[in-house]
Amino acid sequence: MAEAAYNHHTDTTGGDTVKSSEPQRQRIVTGRALLLGTLGAIVVGLLAPWAIHVLRGSYMALDFSTPAAVALLFVLVAGPNLLLLRFRRNLALTTAELITIYSMMVVASAIPTMGLTAQVIPLSTGPYYYASPENAWAQRIIPYVPDWLTPRGSGVDAPVITNLYEGLPAGAQVPWGAWVRPLLSWLPMLLIVHFVMICMMVLLRKQWVDNERLAYPLTYLPLALAGADSGGWPVILKRSTFWIGFAIAFLGGSWVGLHNYFPAVPAAKWDQSVTLIKGIWSLSFRISFPMIGFFYLVNLETSFSLWFFNLLAQVVRAIMGVVGITSTENLGVYGARDPILKYIGAGAFLALVASGLWVARGHLKVVWRQAIGKADPQLDEREILSYRVAFWGMIVGLGLIAWWLAASGLPATVVPLFLILAFVFFLGLTRIVAESGMAEAVAPAIAPTTVAGLLGWGPLGDRGVVSLALTYVWTSDIRTFVMASAANSLKLADVIEGKQRRLFWGFILAIIAALAASMWLTMTRAYTQGGVTMNSWFFDGAVQAAYKWAQEWIVKRPEPSVAGLIYTAIGAGIYLVLTALRFRWANWPFHPIGYCIGSVWIMDNIWFTIFLTWLTKAAILRYGGMVWYSNLRPVFLGLICGQFVCNAAWLILDWATGHTGNAVFWI
Repeated sequence: MAEAAYNHHTDTTGGDTVKSSEPQRQRIVTGRALLLGTLGAIVVGLLAPWAIHVLRGSYMALDFSTPAAVALLFVLVAGPNLLLLRFRRNLALTTAELITIYSMMVVASAIPTMGLTAQVIPLSTGPYYYASPENAWAQRIIPYVPDWLTPRGSGVDAPVITNLYEGLPAGAQVPWGAWVRPLLSWLPMLLIVHFVMICMMVLLRKQWVDNERLAYPLTYLPLALAGADSGGWPVILKRSTFWIGFAIAFLGGSWVGLHNYFPAVPAAKWDQSVTLIKGIWSLSFRISFPMIGFFYLVNLETSFSLWFFNLLAQVVRAIMGVVGITSTENLGVYGARDPILKYIGAGAFLALVASGLWVARGHLKVVWRQAIGKADPQLDEREILSYRVAFWGMIVGLGLIAWWLAASGLPATVVPLFLILAFVFFLGLTRIVAESGMAEAVAPAIAPTTVAGLLGWGPLGDRGVVSLALTYVWTSDIRTFVMASAANSLKLADVIEGKQRRLFWGFILAIIAALAASMWLTMTRAYTQGGVTMNSWFFDGAVQAAYKWAQEWIVKRPEPSVAGLIYTAIGAGIYLVLTALRFRWANWPFHPIGYCIGSVWIMDNIWFTIFLTWLTKAAILRYGGMVWYSNLRPVFLGLICGQFVCNAAWLILDWATGHTGNAVFWI
């Protein structure tokens, strides 16, 4: 209980809380904050794709950790704003302004790579470029891709497609005209998806932040840097413990960078693996400095459950491999590694979201009454949108998305199930990020393949299968998306005491700015240097993952998976049992969210980091209590900041020297 209470302490610096001395008028979303946030979003929109496509360096906007936003906030706080605080404090950015800027950059981070831009360009053109006599995509896939979702002139070996992947001839210009129609077809729908995500987070913010008091570990560092508990001064920068953590992570990342520049420098061994059963089970031991920092901020029950359930899933997979228990279903490459575990994980997510909505039923009744105009209009004055706008905006937005999906070829009878599953995975993953600090996470399954598995080929047909493959643009590799960014940003917005409605427009500006910047850079670089020379996952692996899956389903025409339905029900049942036991016994050690994502591939890579952090924090609390925990917290915040600033520093050096392939950080 002591640890749980301390995790909700508001001091993020590791020291005594300082009462804010900022004037009330300055704790608002100002015009200059929106301007700087928009500029920050443009920088994120340019930096993230440049890093992975041109420099082939560290990922800066691939996951919920948003390294680009953290690094830019640190530079702003430790550089110009610190000087202004010392010499012209009346001109310095306030805590509310810094949080506004950071929140906009966090939302922007969901756009340039995994979240939108790096997905939509290759996935809308890949079937044409990778079509071959062997895969017969020209006969099986391309006839069912709507013309309005691809550039004009698209076709196998068409220049507009070939040049995107192989580069333009000398003197040729980027064919922007050919892209007007597909961009006007894709982007409004994707923007509506993001709007719906923001609306959902507005509707749930009070429940998660005020009623359930989720931890939101990803918000601790920006609050400390913005001086949320210290009158606007970033006192964490004065703490030697912060700089110790910063130096450890920065030097650890720089060791990797130095080896990439100078191979004579011994390689840093931050990731090792041990083969336990040849061809079946290899156990990974990876140390990730920022993940250590994030998980230090999580309660022990949660961190224990995360690594425990992952090891359990690995043992289960190993046993299945040894005894020959396997599934021949093809549910794609994303999420859990085995189709059986994908279904079980999908069931767990359904139960997670359903039980969460049940717990929130009292709050949701208030939301409904507000939406129909029968509640106190002041109940939602702290939200960035009124409940009425958020609720009906969500309903209309979902309707428009459903219409678009049907127009793209997904049967209308399938659309509701698809949307339910898609947003269950979004909501469930966002809840897990907010509660557990999983800055790198994916869902155990994805909506398109789960829908196909449960229904079989029959209700879909070839056109419906290809339509599901097209939804990979926004429902497949969901390692970052606007809903999770908005959730963390709305928690940060607690420091803003007036005119929070402006923050909504800040989100919209950030999305549009990052989208425009990243789309321009990705398109121009693809046509200049050739997409095949850019990030291999986005311009090759992700395309192959989507359309090879669709090709197999079109050829084999599977029946509905009765076993899949049973496994989904089992997954939901286990989650509910774990939840009931957790509420029944106060000392029950297993948090059900560990079960929800324990089987996913990314957990195999970070379980050891979680285990080390859990063990370290348990020892600190056991022998030093809350005092040690508080005093050492800046070390762990420094680990996060140091790694992400290191990433940015090496990218700048790579740009200056022309060096490529220097990825000092992945997860």
